[in-house]
Amino acid sequence: MARRQPKPITESKVASILLIAAVFALVVIGLVMVFSATSADLSAAAKNPYRDVLGQAVYVAIGTVAAIVIWQLIPYHAWAGQLTWMFWGFCMVLLVLTFFVGTEVNGAKRWLYIGPVGMQPSEFIKVALILMTIRIAHRFRIGEIDFRMAFIELLFLIAVPLAFMYVTQSDMGTTLICAVGIFAVLWIGGFPAWSLVAIVAVGLLAVIGGTLGSGYRSNRFVYLDPWNDGEGGLGSGYNIIRSYFALAEGGLFGVGIGNSHEKYQYLFASDSDFIFAVLGEEMGLVGALFVIGLFLLFLFASLRISQGALDNLGAMIAGGCAIMLVFQAFLNIGCAIGVFPTTGKPLPFISSGGTSVISSLLIVGLILSVQHASAPDPAFDRARDDLRVIRNR
Repeated sequence: MARRQPKPITESKVASILLIAAVFALVVIGLVMVFSATSADLSAAAKNPYRDVLGQAVYVAIGTVAAIVIWQLIPYHAWAGQLTWMFWGFCMVLLVLTFFVGTEVNGAKRWLYIGPVGMQPSEFIKVALILMTIRIAHRFRIGEIDFRMAFIELLFLIAVPLAFMYVTQSDMGTTLICAVGIFAVLWIGGFPAWSLVAIVAVGLLAVIGGTLGSGYRSNRFVYLDPWNDGEGGLGSGYNIIRSYFALAEGGLFGVGIGNSHEKYQYLFASDSDFIFAVLGEEMGLVGALFVIGLFLLFLFASLRISQGALDNLGAMIAGGCAIMLVFQAFLNIGCAIGVFPTTGKPLPFISSGGTSVISSLLIVGLILSVQHASAPDPAFDRARDDLRVIRNR
């Protein structure tokens, strides 16, 4: 009996391995940085220095289990049906509850507490909105609805909730992240080019109007010259200046893990919105570029999975979700290095925050579910290899 030759590793399998490796590295770096950024203050307050990192590890475990369930047990075609409606409806309930009974933090009502557990529903809402967009675009592409009906559904199921969240939570950052993900889905889904141009134009007008029409958002443009904030750099420009100091202090190789100076109550949100500045201080330019490279690897692997999807639905799920997540990462990094105004959005996989890391891992599960469906069936391969052709002489 001839020895069976080992099967070559498929391109989609390689992409999934790269994706998992990138996510694993980012999560590990995140846990290390959360511990570094929080342990000193906790110790100074006579609290357990491991409290926050252990809490983050629990959320990572929850998100990992959820990602594996989505990856292995839920076929991605299920998101074209009632499953998306159920998740979307659940998130809309969270959105309304946040409006009525949410907790205001730093001037914005974005937090919802259910007993002792707090969450930021916008992190889940962005996933729900992109999944609903994918469902609408899929129905349009297969001819189940025409362009007029697709436009109506996008207006009422996507635009209205997004506008409600923007107005009630004053959340420009999440609005931009969702808008980029939605645009990516519609582009991959084959919507007419003129409609995409119109969406971009309306989006730009909304961003300009929302920024100029709100004093505190306009003040964020002080990042262009934070020392000229009217208070000698101690006002709205303070945190970006401290972020600059942290990155400058890090130099090429950093001051070492745990040795950041700026995290000692100088840099606000050092474990969340500005954790990249602490990372740059402790790990240096080399470490910062390594993290950026991991996000680029995540994007590359996800787009390869999107390209190898069995159909356009899978391509939209893998491509749209990846683009949305990586855009959020670079939006956060851009704020920390002074390229963009501060938006208050966490760095996926790395920033402290349970809802952030869980929603990011949910996206990983969605992308891997597309690869899982695209992988060859091992049982079919074995049956094909065992096939024997008998010829009569």
